[in-house]
Amino acid sequence: MAPLLWYFWIYSFLGWLTELAFAAASRSEEKRRRCLLLLPLCPVYGLGMLAVLALPPMGGLALAVSGGLAATAVEYAYHWAGERFLGVRFWDYTGVPGNLRGRVCLPFTLAWGALVWAAVRFVQPGAAALAAAAPAWLAYLFLLVFTADAVCSLWFLRVTGDLKGMRAAVFP
Repeated sequence: MAPLLWYFWIYSFLGWLTELAFAAASRSEEKRRRCLLLLPLCPVYGLGMLAVLALPPMGGLALAVSGGLAATAVEYAYHWAGERFLGVRFWDYTGVPGNLRGRVCLPFTLAWGALVWAAVRFVQPGAAALAAAAPAWLAYLFLLVFTADAVCSLWFLRVTGDLKGMRAAVFP
């Protein structure tokens, strides 16, 4: 179980870095942070990679297509859950061609496919080595901190529905 937690946290952190890079490239303040947590983690990336890692082993185009679809399915479910249970929209692709209810869109599905292929090929060996080397007590400590952050973030969003307010509290 601990390796799966580490994969989730590693890819959630890499997703957070990806969000920062995307915000810098697009020069959009609105896209600066679309995460649920206060920690520098974007759980949708961690969940997406766990879904990809659950797929049967494959490579090349099959991995890019299957992985892109798996990541998109997670993205859709994550967004739906945010709307349904917290009353927030983490992102909105309404103006993007090929979008489905503003939750997912074709350009990002293609991007996820390329990112998934690169992550499985180049990042996963390092992530597996880090997960294997991490002592058990560190996983428990991270789990405690992560759980506290998730509970506080979910409570704040459930009560206020103010994603921008939560972001402003972290990044004034």
